[in-house]
Amino acid sequence: MRICLLTSRPGHPVLAAMTALLTPRHEVESIDPESQSDGSTGDPAAPGPLADVYLLKARTPRALALAGSFEERGIPVLNSAAATALCQDRTEMAGLARRAGLPFADTRTVVSLAGLADERDLPYPLVVKSRHSRRHDLVTRVDNAARLRALRSDWAQEPVVVQEFSANSGWDHKLWVIDGQVFAALRRSELAEGERGPTLPLELGELPHGWQDLARTVGSVFALEVYGVDVIDAGDGTPLIVDINAFPGIRGQKGAPEALAALALRAARRSGRRAR
Repeated sequence: MRICLLTSRPGHPVLAAMTALLTPRHEVESIDPESQSDGSTGDPAAPGPLADVYLLKARTPRALALAGSFEERGIPVLNSAAATALCQDRTEMAGLARRAGLPFADTRTVVSLAGLADERDLPYPLVVKSRHSRRHDLVTRVDNAARLRALRSDWAQEPVVVQEFSANSGWDHKLWVIDGQVFAALRRSELAEGERGPTLPLELGELPHGWQDLARTVGSVFALEVYGVDVIDAGDGTPLIVDINAFPGIRGQKGAPEALAALALRAARRSGRRAR
């Protein structure tokens, strides 16, 4: 089977470990989407023979366009370009999650941070995030109007989403899912004071009842096969979803590379049967 990674970082630990498992019986290669055409020709696809499956571990516009070009040729992409793009828009993400009945933080969208700063009687503390998820985006807790005004110097025109801050332990439960198999860890929230520190292992048996099923349901709702769900305990084991990520890092999780390799091969075999 021919498996192709769409990423600028093929040496990422989980990808490198998966590649080691698959070779030499299978061919594993990578394409850096940022090195491909900018799409001005109307065809962003990379040259050369097609792979049996593509793993989309990139979220840039070029990466999504490249993945979409392979999907148009009938080749499976994990996760799909559409599902990956949906997780980049926090407004669309929250809307879909809440329509599906998932316990997602109540979210509203504001055209710009400057517009939010002009509002009166805001229910502080707030969580303010860039609407469009990307590296080095805005994610912060805002406790008062002075802090909000201070953000205007760098983020005035940034489209944002706003959530009321929910009191919690300051720890995010990182739930990762690969083809229905759940992995878990704890990490200090980026909204908590002080350094975030390392990600701590968490046995599945330590999760509150129903959280594993909740994580799997997210995949069904968002059409994701490799994804992460950030959950906080809002009290007495009540889950509150604060973020959903397509193809996260899943570092240091025993069994994750094996699960990813098995998923890739199964998708590649399905692709081969369709071609025949």
